[in-house]
Amino acid sequence: MKRYFLISVGVLSFLLGSAGALLPLLPTTPFLLLAGYCFARSSTKFDVWLKRTKLYQIYASDYVETKSIPKHKKWKILISSYLLMGISILLAPLQPVKVMLLVLALAITIVLIFVVPNREDQLETKE
Repeated sequence: MKRYFLISVGVLSFLLGSAGALLPLLPTTPFLLLAGYCFARSSTKFDVWLKRTKLYQIYASDYVETKSIPKHKKWKILISSYLLMGISILLAPLQPVKVMLLVLALAITIVLIFVVPNREDQLETKE
């Protein structure tokens, strides 16, 4: 029963992540990471399939394999996040929603800059 639940959540997460690659409001990487987690614990077949998809290779494989993100990808993530958050903040009708979006943008920035290591930094420390 648990296996089928994890496969179902994995498939749903993959579909949401795929939609997120096209729609700017849905996050792609977190859904693909969730799909990878579910598939790794439920089905070798689905796990191998996911890791071979182009979508997974582009959005999630860097972090999964090295626990780091290259600097240029971090900048792309931040710029797209700021653009989307900025538009959302301008269009949000309620002040508390605007504040929450601003706090979320700040949290994303802190995590990307201070928590997730740069790939170049991690490679240098291994040598």
